[in-house]
Amino acid sequence: MRHTLAPGDETLHGHFSPDLPPALTIDPGDTVTYRTLDCWWSAGPYPGGPNRDRPRAPQHRPDHGHALTGPVAVRGSRAGQTLAVRIDAIIPATWGTTVAGGWPSGFNKRYGVEADGVVHAWELDPVALTGRNQHGHTVALRPFMGVLGMPPAEPGTHSTIPPRPCGGNLDCKDLTAGSTLLLPIPVDGALFSVGDGHAAQGDGEVGGTAIECPMDEVTLTFDVRDDLPVTGPVARTADAWLTLGVGASLDDATFMALDGMLALLQRLHGLSRPDAVALASVVVDVRVTQIVNQTVGAHAVLRDDALR
Repeated sequence: MRHTLAPGDETLHGHFSPDLPPALTIDPGDTVTYRTLDCWWSAGPYPGGPNRDRPRAPQHRPDHGHALTGPVAVRGSRAGQTLAVRIDAIIPATWGTTVAGGWPSGFNKRYGVEADGVVHAWELDPVALTGRNQHGHTVALRPFMGVLGMPPAEPGTHSTIPPRPCGGNLDCKDLTAGSTLLLPIPVDGALFSVGDGHAAQGDGEVGGTAIECPMDEVTLTFDVRDDLPVTGPVARTADAWLTLGVGASLDDATFMALDGMLALLQRLHGLSRPDAVALASVVVDVRVTQIVNQTVGAHAVLRDDALR
């Protein structure tokens, strides 16, 4: 069955919580088409001036994080199962914004731009998949959703900023249309939310923002799997397997990603743990996912053509 969710009073939220009532309840195998706001809850394109002063959707509150749409409950799903989220389509709106510098953070301090910020306003062409900023710079678009995830099992509200093993602000640029994301379900019903559309981003998201944009269409198909147990995010793209790690340091994030990759190699190829380590050292790439979300991220990549 197909469903739709648009931003509104019953669907928008700025935190994760197992206590949020579902905006929609679906069956495994169902498809949901969303419209989403940009991460800042913006009511329209960047109008000039400080980005923090731009008009926002009426549902926004000062304590909100990213603008998320949902939650979607998956009927019959239980904590400990695996949620499979197939990303069928992502179509950006016609505008986006990148903000760099001008606020206190560890990375801005290292760059020397805490006191000196800029805003790049982008015109986006969702057909040609190009973006052009006010300075005339043109980039290719590769749209994806920065936040895809579920709430931790602990009661109360949880920030949207740090990524977690159950997903959230992963900011992995490889989760484009055609990919499938596998996540461990932390709470009965799953309570999946999505937001933080990115029209383009580099590995690392080094300035703290991508081309942040609303999405005119995000189509996701949900399934529940018992045959693919995962302890953290795992993704299948058109030509590779990815395992994602998050942690307080890049070391922690990298070894979480590699632990997931070793388990995947063992399952796919019937390997012992030492053999998986030996082959991973030859064929697995490690990349920095993002360094700016308080909890940093890394991902391990096993290309289909790397091991036969």
